[in-house]
Amino acid sequence: MLRSQFPLETAQSHFADSAGKKGGEFYTPRTVVSMMVRLIKPELHHHIYDPCCGSGGMLIAAKEYIDEQGQEGRKANLYGQEANGTVWSIAKMNMLLHGISTADLHNEDTLAKPQHVKGGELRRFDRILTNPPFSIPWGTTDKDQSGQSTWAPEFRSERFSYGEVPLGAKKADLMFLQHMVAVLADGGQIATVMPHGVLFRGGEEKTIRAGMIENDLLEAVIGVAPNLFYGTGIPACILVLRQRVQNGAERVSGKPKDRQGKVLFINADREYFEGRAQNFLMPEHIEKIVTTFEAFKEEAGFSAIVDNATLKANGYNLNIRRYADNAPPPEPHDVRAHLLGGVPKAEVAHPAKKALFDAHGLNPTDFFVKRDATYYDFKPTFTAKTELKPAIESNAGLQAKEADIRAAFEAWWAAHSQRITDLAGAQSFVALRNELLASFSTSLEQIGLLDPFQVRGIVAGFWNQSKYDFLTLMARGSHGVVDAWRTSIVTALEDKAKKESPLEHKLVKFLMSGFVDEIEGLEAKKIELEAQIKANDTTAEEGGEDAEAAEAEDDDAVDEAQLKAKKKELEAKIKEIARVVKAIEKEKKANASALKKLDKPKTQQANATEIAALQTEIAKQDADLLVQAQQLQAIEASLQPILDQIAVFDELRNALKDVKKELADRKKVFADHLNLAVDGLPPKEAATLLLTILHDDMKRIVERYITNQRQQIVAAFENWWDKYKVTLTQIEHDRDQAAQQLQAFLKGLKYV
Repeated sequence: MLRSQFPLETAQSHFADSAGKKGGEFYTPRTVVSMMVRLIKPELHHHIYDPCCGSGGMLIAAKEYIDEQGQEGRKANLYGQEANGTVWSIAKMNMLLHGISTADLHNEDTLAKPQHVKGGELRRFDRILTNPPFSIPWGTTDKDQSGQSTWAPEFRSERFSYGEVPLGAKKADLMFLQHMVAVLADGGQIATVMPHGVLFRGGEEKTIRAGMIENDLLEAVIGVAPNLFYGTGIPACILVLRQRVQNGAERVSGKPKDRQGKVLFINADREYFEGRAQNFLMPEHIEKIVTTFEAFKEEAGFSAIVDNATLKANGYNLNIRRYADNAPPPEPHDVRAHLLGGVPKAEVAHPAKKALFDAHGLNPTDFFVKRDATYYDFKPTFTAKTELKPAIESNAGLQAKEADIRAAFEAWWAAHSQRITDLAGAQSFVALRNELLASFSTSLEQIGLLDPFQVRGIVAGFWNQSKYDFLTLMARGSHGVVDAWRTSIVTALEDKAKKESPLEHKLVKFLMSGFVDEIEGLEAKKIELEAQIKANDTTAEEGGEDAEAAEAEDDDAVDEAQLKAKKKELEAKIKEIARVVKAIEKEKKANASALKKLDKPKTQQANATEIAALQTEIAKQDADLLVQAQQLQAIEASLQPILDQIAVFDELRNALKDVKKELADRKKVFADHLNLAVDGLPPKEAATLLLTILHDDMKRIVERYITNQRQQIVAAFENWWDKYKVTLTQIEHDRDQAAQQLQAFLKGLKYV
C-alpha cells in the first residue's frame, strides 16, 4: 500500500534501499539493520559509528530508532567512514535527505587511515554498527626499495593488538573487528555483520578470536539465514561485542554480571521468508532473535549459552551449529506403511505435529479411520490428495479456533484503536507502541493459535508499515494523514514507471468506489478489445512450430498484416485488369472505326478479306473482355470478405481508441475528484476513515499468519498421503498389470 510519509520520505526509503547496490558495495537489507539496531539500542547521548558506512543506512536506522524512543534523532552523534568516494557522496546526500546535518562522514580507507582522530588519539564511540566488505585483502605485499613493506596503517599497534593476518590475504574481516574494538568506549557495544569463516578459521584468525574471548569481549554470535544480503551469497553472522571497563587499575568485563564469561549462540538460519531471488527476515523472526538476546536465554534448537572455558577447550571454534544445532529431525519413514499402507499413529501423535494441530483446534482423527492399534487409514471419502485441503479448511474445530482469534483481534482493536487517533498532537509514540505490543500479545497469545513471536511479529509488522502514518498523525492529525495519502496517490499517478497502481490504494477505494469501478470497467473493456485485436495475430507473433500448430487448429485464422497484404495483392490485380481492359477497348475501338470505313457497299467486295480479319479481331477482343470481366468478378468476390475483416479490425481499433481516450480523460480528472473528496472530508470522518484503513491493514497481517499456519497443517496431511497412500503392493500390482497389457499389445502386433 502507498504510505503517507514526511516530505521526501518516499524518495528516502527507495534511495536507502538502492544506493548501496548502485555504489557496487555490499548492501545490508533494512530488516537486518533494524534488528542490529535493536540489539545494541543506541541512545541520543551515544556517539554512534560505522567504519564502513556505505550509503549511511545503518546510521540512519540508528537515528530513526532514537526518534521512536521519543528523542530527536536528527541531533544524534553520528560518525562514519567510507573508502569509496562515490558511495561516500551518496551517504552525505542521504543524511541531508533524512534531515541530518551534523553527521561526521569521511572518505578514506578505514583500515589504512582512520579519520576520526581527536588530539592525536583515536576517538572512542559508544555504539558501533557496521557491515564491512567481506574478505577483502589485508594491506598489500608490496615492498619499497629497501625491502620494507609499504603497508603502514596508522595507529597500527593500538588497533591490531590481537594479531594480524598475513599481508595480502583475503582475510581482513577480523582486522576490521579489531579496529572496532580499539575505538569502542568503555562498556560500549558493537553489532557487526561477518562472514562465517571468521568463526572457525585457524592460524592468525584463531589467535585473534582467542584474545577477544579471553578478554570477555564477545557477547553473542547470531547465525542468520542464507541469501539475505545483496551482492554476496556468503553465509553471514552477526557478532555482538561489549567493551571492557576500568575497575581501579584493572580492565574487567563490561558485560552484565550474569553474562560475564559466557557467549550466547543463536542459530537463526532457519528464520526467514523465502523470496524468489532473495530471502527476507520477517518481523516475527526479528522479535524471536532480539527477545532471545535480551533475555540471554537458551532455547532448544535455537540458542545456547557457552562459557569461555568450553570455547577454549574447543580451540576457540565458534561454529554456531556446534553449540546450537537446529537441524530438523529426519523425515520419518515407516517401512511397513510403505509396504502395506496406513499412516503410523506415532507420526500423527508426534509432539511437533500435535502442537501444530492443537494450536489450530484441529483433531487429526477427523480425517482418519482406525486400521489397527498402530496405523490409521485415510477416510474412504478421500479419493484424491486435492480433497484434503478443502476438508481441512472446512473442519469445524479449525474454523472455531480461527474464529476465536479473529474475535480476539476485533475486541482488541475496539478497545485500543482510539489510542491511535489520540496521537494527534502528541510528542512521542513510544508509549503507544509499548501499549499495543503488550495488550495485543495478551489478547491473542491466550487463544493459543499463534506462538508469542508470531503475535509480536504481527504488531511489529503493522508498526513498521504504519509508523510514518503515525508520525504524520502526530504532526498533522487524522486529516493530515489522509492528505498525505492523497499526495502519495497523485505523485504515483504521475509516475509512469511505477508498477503499483494508485487506484489500488485503500483511500481511493473508500472515497471514490464509483469512480474506481468506472475506471476498472474501462480498463476491462480496453483489455477485451486488445485481446480481440490480437486474437488473429498469434500466428504472426509466435512463428515457428507454435504458429504451425495454431494454423492446424484454425485454418481460417489470419492476422491483419496478411489481410492487408492480400488486399494489396488483389487490388493490384484489379488495377492490372483495368489497364488490360482499357488497352483492349482502345484497340477494339480502333478496329471498329477501321471496319466502319471498309464496310461500305461500294468497297465491301474489294475489302472482304480485311473486313473479315477485323471482324475476327473484334470478336476475339470481345472474348478477352469477357474473360477479364469474369476475372474481375472473381477477384472482387475474394476481396469483399477481406475488406469486411479489415473493417472489423478498423472498427475494433477505433473502439479501442475511443476507450483509451475515455480512460485517459477519466484519469486526467482523477486527481480533481480525489482532491474534492479529501478536501470535503470532515475531521471526524477522517479519523474514522483512518482507523478503518489501519484496521484492514492489520487484519490482513493477522490473516496472513493464520493462513501460513493452516498451510502447514495441509502440508502435513498431503505429505502423509504422498508417503503412504500408494503402497509398494499397489505399485507392484500396477506394474504387473501394465506388463500384461504390454505383452498383449506385442502379441497382437505379432512381435512375440
